[in-house]
Amino acid sequence: MWSPVEPGKAMRHGIRGEAWRIALLCATHRGYRFLQKLLALVPDAELFVFSFREEPWEPPFVDDIRTLAESHGHRFFTARNVGSPRWRSFWETTPLDLMLVVSWRYLIPPEVFRRPRQGTFVWHDSLLPAYRGFSPTVWAILNGEDHTGVTLFEMAEEVDSGDIVDQERVPIGPDDPIRVVMERVTEAYLTLLERNLEALLAGTAPRRPQDPSRATYTCKRLPQDNRIDWKAPTAAVYNLIRAVSAPYPGAYTFLDGRKLIVWAARRLPDAPRYVGRVPGRVVEVRPGEGVVVLTGDGALLLTEVQPEGMPPVCAAEVLQSLSQTLE
Repeated sequence: MWSPVEPGKAMRHGIRGEAWRIALLCATHRGYRFLQKLLALVPDAELFVFSFREEPWEPPFVDDIRTLAESHGHRFFTARNVGSPRWRSFWETTPLDLMLVVSWRYLIPPEVFRRPRQGTFVWHDSLLPAYRGFSPTVWAILNGEDHTGVTLFEMAEEVDSGDIVDQERVPIGPDDPIRVVMERVTEAYLTLLERNLEALLAGTAPRRPQDPSRATYTCKRLPQDNRIDWKAPTAAVYNLIRAVSAPYPGAYTFLDGRKLIVWAARRLPDAPRYVGRVPGRVVEVRPGEGVVVLTGDGALLLTEVQPEGMPPVCAAEVLQSLSQTLE
C-alpha cells in the first residue's frame, strides 16, 4: 500500500469556487455515493455524468444517479460504449479538465480517456498491481484474503496498468459477507477522492509506475461459477457463499432438480468427523436455526436459503430430512 498524502488529511483548499469541467463515468450505489461526495467537494463544477442500465440481478441505481445529477443542474447520459461514433462529437466539442471513473464495466478507448486536460483517473477495488481485472473483491473473498484495498490510478491502454496515485487498504474479516466488505471499499473510494481531488485538478497528483512482475489477474465470472461444489473443502464453499451473497446473485445448488440459492451459512469449528460422507448430504436439522450439510472435508450450517420462485427463508424450513442431498 502506498499513499502520497498523510493518512487522515484531505486536500480541501483551492477546489471550491472554481468552474471545473469534470466527466464522471459511474455505476452502482457506489457511483451514487461517489457523485454525492463529488458534488459536496466541488459544488461549482460543471459535471457530465454517465451511467448505464443495471443487470437484471442487481439493485437499481441508474435512475438514482440521474436524479441526483439533474437535481444539481448537471447533464446526465446513459451509455455503455462511450467510444462509439455516436459520442465522437461530444468528446471532440466538450472541453474537460478531468475524467473520473468509478465502477465502470466497459472499455474506454484512448481517444476518449486522453481528452481531459489533467487526465482520466480510475478507482479499482484492489491494491494494484494485485488483482487486476474482473470482480476483484469477489475473488479476494473467494481466495480467503484478509484484506483488499482501493487503488486510484491514471488510466492507460492496458487494463488496470496505469500509474498509481494513491491507495487505501481495506480489511476483510473471516466471516464478512461481501456487502460488508463493499461498504468498506466504498468508504475507501470516498477517502481517496477527498484526499486527492485538488491535486488531480491541479495536475500535481504524484504518480508511481506499477511493477508488472508483481501483477496478478482475475478472470470474468459467469453465472455458473456461483454453483456450489459440495466436494470442495469447507473453506471454499463458505467463501463462495459469502463472496457472492447480496447484492450479488447468490451461491446456488440444486435440491430435487430445482435451484436453491444459499444466502448465508456458518462455519462449525466442532463439526463431527464423518468417515462415511456424501458431500451435499443433510446430516442435521436444527429448527429455527438451519441445517448441517457435509462438504468435501467437513460440514457447514446453512442458515438462509431461497427456493426457486420463493422468498428467502430459514434453511430448516426447506431442508427437513436426512435423506436430502444438495447437488
